Amino acid sequence: MRELDQNEVKIIRELIRNPRASDNHIAKRTRIPVMTVNRKRKKLEKEKFLRYYASLDKGEFGLHIFGAKQLYIIKFKIGITRKKYLEVMEIDNRWRMFNCRYISMAYLGEKDGHLALIMVLDSKDGAHLVEEFNGKIVPFLTEKFGKNAVEEITTTSLSKLIRVHHNYLPYTNLEDGKIKEDWPDEMIFVNEVNNINNKKLETFL
Repeated sequence: MRELDQNEVKIIRELIRNPRASDNHIAKRTRIPVMTVNRKRKKLEKEKFLRYYASLDKGEFGLHIFGAKQLYIIKFKIGITRKKYLEVMEIDNRWRMFNCRYISMAYLGEKDGHLALIMVLDSKDGAHLVEEFNGKIVPFLTEKFGKNAVEEITTTSLSKLIRVHHNYLPYTNLEDGKIKEDWPDEMIFVNEVNNINNKKLETFL
C-alpha cells in the first residue's frame, strides 16, 4: 500500500473536479509548480492509480435510451472459480460485445462461499430486461459452464442514480459535464478515510 503525498492529493482532487483540467490549470489552482504537476500526474497514471472515463448518460439524465436498470447477483455452483471465470468469459468477444451494450457495471464477488457475478443491466424497459437476461445472459453462462452452473439469482430494481465514484452526485454537484466550480474541496473525497476532519464536515451537514 502506497500513501499519497499532499501534492498528489491536491492534483487528484482537481482531476476529480474536472478530468479535462490541464497541468497549467491545476498548477494555478493548487500553487504546485507546473513541472511537478506534470511529473506527479504521469507517475500516478503509470502506477495505475489514475483512470479516466468518459461517461455518456443514456438514462434518466441524458438520452433516455434505457428506461430500466436492474442489479443481478448470480451465484455460481461450487467449483467455478474466479480464475476459471476470467479465462472463459473475459476473452470471449461475444461476451465483450454484450457487456458493452447492456451491462453498465460488473464485479466478481463472493456469496455464501460461492463465486458470484454482480452486475447492473440496462434495457429499454422491464420486459426487455427479462428478455436480455433470460434469453442471452443465462444461455451464455450455461454454454460456458454447464447446465447447472448457476445456483441462485437475486435481483433488485434500481430507479434513481444518487452517487457515482464517491464524488459525483447528478442531482447536486454536476454542471456542464463536471463538478461545479463552487463545490468545496472538503466535499471531494480522495483518500481521507482515516483523516476526516469532522469540524469541516459539520459545516456542510
